[in-house]
Amino acid sequence: MKYISLSVFFFLLFSIAHSQDSSLKRPRIGLTLSGGGAKGLAHIGILKAIDSAGLKVEYVSGTSMGSIIGGLYAIGYSADSIEKIARRIDWDAVLSNQQSLRNIIMEEKSEYGRYIIELPWVNHWFRLSTGVLEGQELWLKFSELFFPVYQIKDFNDFAIPFRCIATDISTGQAVVLDSGEIVQSLRASMAIPSVFTAVPYKGMKLVDGGVVRNFPVRDVKDMGATFVIGSNVANGLLSSEKLNNALLILLQIAFFREAEDTRTELPLCDIYISPNLEGYNMASFGQSDEIIDAGIKEGRKLYPQLKRLADSLNALYGPNDSAKKTLPDVHTVKISSYEVNGLHHTTTEFFLHTLDLLTNHYYTAADLARMVRNASGTRYYNRIVYSLVPQPDNTSRIVFEATENPLTFAKIGLHYNQFSGISAILNLTTRDFFTPNSRSLATLNIGENFRVRAEHLQFFSRGRKIGFNLGVQFDQFNITSYEQSKQAGLYTQNYLRADSRLSYSTSKNWSLGPGMRFEWVNHNPSFASTVSFTGHNSFFTSYFLIRHNTLDRQVYPRKGMKIDAEAGWVFPQSPDVQIHSGNADLDTPISKNPYGRLVFNMETYSRLSRRWTLLTNIQSGANFQYDKNIMNEFSIGGLTDQFHNQVTFAGLREGSYYTPSVASFLLGLRYQLFTSVDLTAKANVMFMNFISKSYFFQNPNFLSGYSLTFSYNFALGPLELSVMYSDQWQRVLGYVNIGIPF
Repeated sequence: MKYISLSVFFFLLFSIAHSQDSSLKRPRIGLTLSGGGAKGLAHIGILKAIDSAGLKVEYVSGTSMGSIIGGLYAIGYSADSIEKIARRIDWDAVLSNQQSLRNIIMEEKSEYGRYIIELPWVNHWFRLSTGVLEGQELWLKFSELFFPVYQIKDFNDFAIPFRCIATDISTGQAVVLDSGEIVQSLRASMAIPSVFTAVPYKGMKLVDGGVVRNFPVRDVKDMGATFVIGSNVANGLLSSEKLNNALLILLQIAFFREAEDTRTELPLCDIYISPNLEGYNMASFGQSDEIIDAGIKEGRKLYPQLKRLADSLNALYGPNDSAKKTLPDVHTVKISSYEVNGLHHTTTEFFLHTLDLLTNHYYTAADLARMVRNASGTRYYNRIVYSLVPQPDNTSRIVFEATENPLTFAKIGLHYNQFSGISAILNLTTRDFFTPNSRSLATLNIGENFRVRAEHLQFFSRGRKIGFNLGVQFDQFNITSYEQSKQAGLYTQNYLRADSRLSYSTSKNWSLGPGMRFEWVNHNPSFASTVSFTGHNSFFTSYFLIRHNTLDRQVYPRKGMKIDAEAGWVFPQSPDVQIHSGNADLDTPISKNPYGRLVFNMETYSRLSRRWTLLTNIQSGANFQYDKNIMNEFSIGGLTDQFHNQVTFAGLREGSYYTPSVASFLLGLRYQLFTSVDLTAKANVMFMNFISKSYFFQNPNFLSGYSLTFSYNFALGPLELSVMYSDQWQRVLGYVNIGIPF
């Protein structure tokens, strides 16, 4: 702060000494904002202090996050507006290769984001993923925020002239970006090597400008600034004690030149600010609010100096008569023509149809973002970006650059659950292999329980609204049975299902249609409980299915609703079963009569605040006139939905009870302790035997239970450690789940 005071003092002294010289122009204020990842959000507090002091900035330069904050300020956003934008942004979603689940078409939602490794088939072999972010959501967010200046291609024509810095990856030289597409320039300026993909620009490939010039003071002076305010949030090189992982070491090496360059930039500042951001790093976006608050605190300390500077300049030169330029009042664009580049597997007609783009229509930035997400939701495209080229008739030509996904992926997942044991899950998914406009997959679960599934999904319309699904699945589980809350037996259940279904999707979030499936169930007891079955049963079921899904994530959703509702008719069965009760075989007739069946599951998530999420879950199922029928009861217990006819219940193990009619209601509250770390409390009640009652199993009519789960969402998926309790069992039970099940 002493350096700030002395700089201002000498600047004012110089101005007073020359105030009688009428030829001396009013000093030109420049602002430079450094890169620094999440820490760059602290720049917002400095901008707020500048605005509050009434100081007019006339040039802006920035690198990486500094270019984003500086760019928004340069095109006319106020500091208060930028603060609101930064606090509202979902940084996890923006800085991710994953789309919101809401953007994925209904038939693709169940498979999206389930696997920890996805290997694309490229050039006749499966390739390792690069691990870098394409930044699709980042492009769209930038396109939305900078939409008001889509017509401006010269950055000197912004409300405040602007420059941002990138690095030419082939030469290692700084590239000063002063014209072209502002969104492309900002994305290039923040493309951290090994984290984000490089950005093509005029024959070059550009990466983060922070590699060579993280604090571009010289550039704002080259623009004409005679007095520079510089805000630097970079810590410089880390000490050897803090270099405790490979990524930090790689980043340290990548930014060697930047550290040397910064030392030459600092003396060029007249006011130099280095906010105290100890405890934060460039990836601390989960603490964005705290970083913004730290910047505001620093800005308040800086305000008196800025205010004195502004007042002194006004006293010496008079008020600055040039009105502050504001954000252009542009909300829509009329698209008169289009251009699509980068297509190989799909056609321009298919691409435009998924966008639902019409020429000579007006669109907002939100409309264009929604259209791009619609196309990406087909899973044919990895990234879609667009630029708007103004035309002489005041319309615009929209130019799309599409990067397609490979048609075939091998996917790998790992899963451990206290019930099902440890498993490796292998998946092969290919598109348009057997027939055009289709998706085929095969999934294998190798572990303590064997499972396999094959499926072919065929679409019959360009909009992917009508589809036909044909699949087969086989499961083998070792299941413990219970009697009066104690283990009473163990049996192996083999389950085979062949399914065909016609679906009509009214939107990305709704699907309905009829289907027919064949089911075969076989029980083989290892240790017989009070009641057990040996043998098999098989039956056909016709059904009508309605599904709805507006969840935002596959794992730990924070908002949305998911509904699965099925009404079915089970045709006469073919049982070949021996019933055991204790050590005796029972000669009880088994019913083959058909019966009706309803299944309903609804889960909702409501975000109460940044950290709190409310959960609800309703599960119900009923087999009507289920009189002495077998092997199609609902299995009660467990916290993770894993197998046929399971109804989860906090407080009980899987297979604790079997009933032909059940309804359960759950209320939960999840609190985010830290980024990717949550604590979830659940309470549920269950009613059984209210429509039909099992002839073979004895069940209570009412259950109540609770659970508390600590979860950490990491590279292998969710790690969940739970304790649970049921009032009926009166036992505290532990529960462990790692990863996403088959």
